[in-house]
Amino acid sequence: MKKAQFVFPRRPVDGLVLLDKPQGLSSNQALQKVRNLFKAEKAGHTGALDPLATGVLPICLGEATKAAGILLGNDKAYRVIARLGITTDTDDAEGSVLQQRPVDPGTELRLQSLLPEFTGDILQVPPIYSALKQGGEPLYAKARRGESIDLPARPVSIRHMRLLQCTDAEFTLEVECGSGTYIRSLVRDLGERLGCGAHVAALRRLWVDPFRDRQMFSIETLQALAEQGEQTLDAVLLPIEQALVAVPKCHLDADRAHRVAMGQAVYTDSLNAGEDLVQLCDESGRSLGLATLDAQGRIHVRRLFRWAAVN
Repeated sequence: MKKAQFVFPRRPVDGLVLLDKPQGLSSNQALQKVRNLFKAEKAGHTGALDPLATGVLPICLGEATKAAGILLGNDKAYRVIARLGITTDTDDAEGSVLQQRPVDPGTELRLQSLLPEFTGDILQVPPIYSALKQGGEPLYAKARRGESIDLPARPVSIRHMRLLQCTDAEFTLEVECGSGTYIRSLVRDLGERLGCGAHVAALRRLWVDPFRDRQMFSIETLQALAEQGEQTLDAVLLPIEQALVAVPKCHLDADRAHRVAMGQAVYTDSLNAGEDLVQLCDESGRSLGLATLDAQGRIHVRRLFRWAAVN
């Protein structure tokens, strides 16, 4: 007799939770734990953290996954502890040591003088152990096979850096940066300019725009809330609208909202024509979905949220 297969219960739940990712879990492992706690039908995260890293990992549940791509491109802030004198193949403490070099005296003054060169729009070579794809395959898979990887430098933006502490063994930085920046690469490059090498010993993501001052929740806290019931757990969710605060709003009356949901042509003069991305909102301000506007002001829907169909 064939054993019955257990099916994990799922439910339609929509919103975002700001997870305080623990060290040692991949972003996908953390995502699955949160998804299972909420019993969510759909889930996704908005920018991976290395297993070594901790800190804020926005988890999108249900219809919020349709807004995840917007958060991927937002600014972020990190606190990093870098170990001086040692370089590794992964540019962090989880890799194999490649080289050890002495650390010269006066490192703090030299490091302070280097920070302006690494602030602003710069070129950066990503780590070879990363999830970036080359030929459709993640770079880390190629690196683990020992393949030679030649990566071009990419433009990234470092908004601000502040040196918090520096000794002969390590230094601590706070970094605000744009999308696509690798803190491991930043530490690696600073170490090379110092002449002694460096790697990331600890990394914490402090915030992701637009959630600079929002509360984070650990997996243990979410577990405790889940034990009190779905209503208590769901209370930590942020509405989709809070992820879209920087996206211009296009307000629709009930008739136009209904026509948009039916796939009919709708025009607006409430925003400048040619907007790359707008959020469609009903008369109460609730977001109905994402769209673009052409030069004539016609709305071209990219994604509608599930509840748009009831208008």
